[in-house]
Amino acid sequence: MASMKYDLPLLDYKTRFSLWQVKMRAVLAQTSDLDEALESFGKKKTTEWTAEEKQKDRKALSLIQLLLSNDILQEVLQEKTAEELWLKLESICMSKDLTSKMHIKMKLFSHKLQESGSVLNHISVFKEIVADLVSMEVQFDDEDLGLLLLCSLPSSYANFRDTILLSRDELTLAEVYEALQNREKMKGMVQSDPSSSKGEALQNKEKRKSDGKASVVTSAENSDSGDCLVVFAGCVASHDEWILDTACSFHICINRDWFSSYKSVQNGDVVRMGDDNPHEIVGIGSVQIKTHDGMTRTLKDVRYIPGMARNLISLSTLDAEGYKYSGLGGVVKVSKGSLVYMISDMNSANLYVLRGSTLHGSVTAAAVSKDEPSKTNLWHMRLGHMSELGMAELMKRNLLDGYTQGNMKFCEHCVFGKHKRVKFNTSVHRTKGILDYVHADLWGPSRKPSLGGARYMLTIIDDYSTKVWPYFLKHKDDTFATFKEWKVMIERQTEKEKEGIVRHHTIPYTPQQNGVAERMNRTIISKARCMLSNARMNKRFWAEAANTACYLINKSPSIPLNKKTPIEVWSGMPADYSQLRVFGCTAYAHVDNGKLEPRAIKCLFLGYGSGVKGYKLWNPETNKTFMSRSVVFNESVMFNDSLPTDHSPPVLQPQDEPIAHRRTKRSCGALVRLIEECDIVYYAFSCAEQVENTLELATYTEAVVSGDREKWISAMQGEMQPLEKNGTWELVHLPKQKKPVRCKWIFKRKEGLSPSEPPRFKATLVAKGFSQIAGVDYNDVFSPVVKHSSIRTFFSIVAMHDLELEQLDVKTTFLHGELEVEIYMDQPEGFIVPGKEDYVCKLKRSLDGLKQSPRQWYKRFDSFMLSHGFKRSEFDSCVYIKFINGSPIYLLLHVDDMLIAAKSKEQITTLKKQLSSEFDMKDLGATKKILDLSHAMSLVSRYLANPGKEHWKAIQWIFRYLRGTADACLKFGRTDKGLVGYVDSDFAADLDKRRSLIGYVFTIGSCAVSWKATLQSVVAQSTTEAEYMAIAEACKESVWLKGLFAELCGVDSCINLFCDSQSAICLTKDKMFHERTKHIDIKYHYVRDVVAQGKLKVCKISTHDNPANMMTKHVPVAKFELCSSLVGIVV
Repeated sequence: MASMKYDLPLLDYKTRFSLWQVKMRAVLAQTSDLDEALESFGKKKTTEWTAEEKQKDRKALSLIQLLLSNDILQEVLQEKTAEELWLKLESICMSKDLTSKMHIKMKLFSHKLQESGSVLNHISVFKEIVADLVSMEVQFDDEDLGLLLLCSLPSSYANFRDTILLSRDELTLAEVYEALQNREKMKGMVQSDPSSSKGEALQNKEKRKSDGKASVVTSAENSDSGDCLVVFAGCVASHDEWILDTACSFHICINRDWFSSYKSVQNGDVVRMGDDNPHEIVGIGSVQIKTHDGMTRTLKDVRYIPGMARNLISLSTLDAEGYKYSGLGGVVKVSKGSLVYMISDMNSANLYVLRGSTLHGSVTAAAVSKDEPSKTNLWHMRLGHMSELGMAELMKRNLLDGYTQGNMKFCEHCVFGKHKRVKFNTSVHRTKGILDYVHADLWGPSRKPSLGGARYMLTIIDDYSTKVWPYFLKHKDDTFATFKEWKVMIERQTEKEKEGIVRHHTIPYTPQQNGVAERMNRTIISKARCMLSNARMNKRFWAEAANTACYLINKSPSIPLNKKTPIEVWSGMPADYSQLRVFGCTAYAHVDNGKLEPRAIKCLFLGYGSGVKGYKLWNPETNKTFMSRSVVFNESVMFNDSLPTDHSPPVLQPQDEPIAHRRTKRSCGALVRLIEECDIVYYAFSCAEQVENTLELATYTEAVVSGDREKWISAMQGEMQPLEKNGTWELVHLPKQKKPVRCKWIFKRKEGLSPSEPPRFKATLVAKGFSQIAGVDYNDVFSPVVKHSSIRTFFSIVAMHDLELEQLDVKTTFLHGELEVEIYMDQPEGFIVPGKEDYVCKLKRSLDGLKQSPRQWYKRFDSFMLSHGFKRSEFDSCVYIKFINGSPIYLLLHVDDMLIAAKSKEQITTLKKQLSSEFDMKDLGATKKILDLSHAMSLVSRYLANPGKEHWKAIQWIFRYLRGTADACLKFGRTDKGLVGYVDSDFAADLDKRRSLIGYVFTIGSCAVSWKATLQSVVAQSTTEAEYMAIAEACKESVWLKGLFAELCGVDSCINLFCDSQSAICLTKDKMFHERTKHIDIKYHYVRDVVAQGKLKVCKISTHDNPANMMTKHVPVAKFELCSSLVGIVV
């Protein structure tokens, strides 16, 4: 039988199908040429087969079936011909889908040789994987397979791998196979002899290399003599050269006169070459060599072996001493950190020869005296810490008074001044033409916006020509749109659109992978920084400086381009330098202002235009940039007189007394004049910068290691005392399936109320409530606070009835709330109980940071007030009222602040005692209030998404308004005037959406208690409709205020609401003008019902006397002051 004759195994799922397939085809070929059936006898149809061909097909089919396992045979029972069966087996055992390809590729990449493994077996398995790849039609370059095989070798093969890579420019898989097999043969050739064991020495060498040790031979004083193997390629000997060798175990010198220090060795170790010739080590010492940079380097522990043919420098020894070596383009560099130690070049024999010479021992001793290091350092300092290479060049020219360079001592100042990070390995990436590879990077954000408002810089660099295109962006998300614009422009210029584009990504936080763009950004910013410093210009011109830097970089010679300029490589034309001027110098641009007017204006030179033959200038008078070609330059004078420099910005010194703002007088003092003349916005940002510089501590660790360590610890202890006093938690073991809430310390440094008062240090322990889970750690979180309108209504009633007013504060507010769910928290940092480190805090009371803490505090306080006879207001849940013998007592709660008012102080004192018995209280005194900015803030807040210069000017106006009205206040008088309202509307005030602006103000006792300025939700079609909708909005507020006012003082009268639109007033009474008002939403007709019930009366008022005009329109100063006085605002 065939299976017996050829011993072919049965095919199953574990059999290597590629080998079985080859053997099976061979068996069929040996059996009457049955392999022809696998190809359908020349791709003939079954109907065209002859009788002989049909018989061959049956024999081939049956023979294949006999060599299949049961599992495989079950899958192919339906196949009727040998060809169908053969194709079916390929689809089952060697599928060519993506999953199978991924599996075989993963097998290839993960195939590694272990330290103790067999190299031949490793190669065999690798060949099997490659054969499977070929069968599955997976293509790999022969060079890539060779590199993968080298990468699969362990670390002990590092020298072997380097020898292979550094000795040739191209690599094939067959060469790697041959090198590995020869290496194994060489190891087998080393046999034991009577004097020593070479095999043992080689094994020791491999073992020690794997342990990270490069040297394998020790001196005769501390080891027995033995042989060492040195791998060396023989060629024509040169006794004056040094060869860098990766397989050499130590440095070897063949000239005794070269040693600067030397020690003889008796019965030294024996070194064997590749030709098995033994050579004895005669001595060990140091040799000094003069390297490529003129520096003297010392090779230590150099073996003197007279019988050798070459002087060898062991790269493995240098590697053990911390040096790194890399090769590129026939040059090997040995470096340590950022310092290049030595350089070697490849000669005709493919050996790397040291670039330098040897200093003979006697010459070295004579040339370098004891005084040379001090003279070297002296000249080093005289020359401004010049590099040793530069000093060597001056010495060669005999320019240093006969000084001969010696060893320079370590210079710490050079480290401080010149130190930079160690370079990454050079990436080998070559392009053949422009736009073959493009680098892009986004720099920013800049802390200071540019003159045009940009905060980001997008740089696009062509890899071939290194030409750079800068783009300055306001927002980061404009990057892709800008790149598409650049792409369209470049494609039209170069006709490269047909080739397409592929995007490459870099790993996050790995800028080295985009080194071209990163270095270009560094070069651009460095040049821009130098130009700004030279011109003493403000940082807001950074974009112009960076753009000019890119313009000059494109015209600067580049070493990678063989000292050509990027613009020359890009366009093929040399760069033109005739139009270059000093950035930031004074420029005079030609203008035509009139016959008797000056013909030029003084400007600042900002660079060169793109696509325009002219210069970019900035006019300080108009604060605008423009292009001009008729310009006269004064390059010896920098334009800095009218610009504040970044090195000495105008500083506003802090004052001991507050600055008095006068509306009618102007102080003549120098400081007051400075403040009056300075832009108020610049002053605000200067103050903000001073505040920002006082950074708060972020962590407990920062607090305990800071200079104020004792004060912060005292503050934390002060915070812990009330927590322990109130029994906030108890220490327990954390129950299973429970997750503790973490906590942290919040540190706050509060400045004293006066310059003489020291700052106060406050530490607060808060829980990290963001980790709480809804429905598990908390349920409801809403907690009411008193409304500002309620507070002002309360003030008006206090003034109207001449009540006593006091203010209280609750200490450790949230600690008074009781939790309704179980919450566990980690122990606070710095206060972990010894012996209970694994315990957690089971909270009994609420704590700052918990989501339900405000609600639990309010529920506790509300239950206390209700239990003492107070009634909660139906219109404001934080207003409480209690009548004692007809005399009311009021209490308003705003989180932890309270306002109490009563007719007599005794009643207030009684309530204070009741509160103090339940809570820890603090008396604070009177309250101060300021006017709101509803209209102004609602107006400018509409443009937060895309603000412009006009909006910024509006914000400046708000700051100026605040400064000029710092003394403005609300005056609550003792009048019996009740609740009165004023309403107005500005038709289609929103120019974008054409919605109308409404505003209303309500007064009690001629003093404003509630106001609002906002846009209507829908577009009104007429002024009447806009006024009617404004009345409806004011009506809702009036109903709420009427109920609150009646509840507080017992007065329930009709409210007068004044409006300056007679047609709108008519609409509130009857359903007039139906055809013109039928589209108005039903919710606005609520005002008719309120008017019909007699709760509200809408009255006519003249436009000139309506104070609500200041809420909706831009009014003159006189009109604004009139409107303010009508609602009780005193300036």
